[in-house]
Amino acid sequence: MSLVFRRFAAMVFFVAMSLGFAHAQSVESFYKNKQLTILVYAGAGSPYDVYARLLAKYLPEYLPGKPAIIIQYMVGAGGLKVVDYMNRIAPRDGSLIGTIGRGLPFEPMLGARDVNWEPLQFTWIGSMNSEASLAMAWNTAPVKTLDDLKKTELIVPGTGVGADSEIIPRAINTLAGTKFKIISGYKDTNAAALAMESGELAGIAYWAVSALMVVHPDWVRDKKINILFQTGKTDISFLPGLPKIRDSVTDPIDKKALDFLLAREIIGRPFVAPPGLPADRVKALRQAFVESMRDPELKKDAERARMGIDLVTGEEVDALLKDAANSPTEVLDRVKQALGR
Repeated sequence: MSLVFRRFAAMVFFVAMSLGFAHAQSVESFYKNKQLTILVYAGAGSPYDVYARLLAKYLPEYLPGKPAIIIQYMVGAGGLKVVDYMNRIAPRDGSLIGTIGRGLPFEPMLGARDVNWEPLQFTWIGSMNSEASLAMAWNTAPVKTLDDLKKTELIVPGTGVGADSEIIPRAINTLAGTKFKIISGYKDTNAAALAMESGELAGIAYWAVSALMVVHPDWVRDKKINILFQTGKTDISFLPGLPKIRDSVTDPIDKKALDFLLAREIIGRPFVAPPGLPADRVKALRQAFVESMRDPELKKDAERARMGIDLVTGEEVDALLKDAANSPTEVLDRVKQALGR
């Protein structure tokens, strides 16, 4: 009996090792001589595009099989087009990842009618940065300070249903007493920036610090804008004394509602893949993402381009979204009220 058992055990071990080897090889064999597509929901030259291209430069070195990476644009609706494509059409094999607006994963939690997807079923690869955002007015606008913004209307752009540029200023109007007037229809924040420079818009209500410093550092350097407030919890080193919008909210439930809305900043530049990817490819993509973010050369490239790098892992994004989905009903109801839903 013992001899039979030993032979059986040896056979099981051999089969397990063989399967394990094949499993390990499957990721490399899948990606070898193939292309990995990164969908970018914002236009060419946008901060999301810049981050995606930086990732594309380094990711193949850490992904088994070293696939070629191509960038494709699917612009509009805060990333809803990307989400819809991933949900209905894209292959679920690890050959495609994409960028979406950082606020989009929170929309289904609020019952948004135009958002038909389940974020917790999608495959979160990670985020390249987490950071605060800024509200600003052009130097010729009558609004110069946060106090002015609570008294005087400021015309700002909206870039699509579910986009941060629309929902955040709308909520801040309710929770903090500001007077943003949102004009929808802008393709992306780059288009809005051009409109502000031309005088078509008076300000921008919600733009990430790194995005501003990548695209228009001259606005800060040459004082072309008045920065009205920031959304973070800690001071920004080159903007000392800048008001924090959270300090303008006093009601406890309103504070929690604003915290829910601004949790998107923790997953600032998220990369996501369709639901249902093979587990080994999920693991490989996430690990390659982490190793890319730790690459000293990537960090040097980012520093030269004035891009913030602050790794958030795919697992951390998953956990944050699960926590947000479990927010108390009264907080979610207040968020909906603040958004006019």
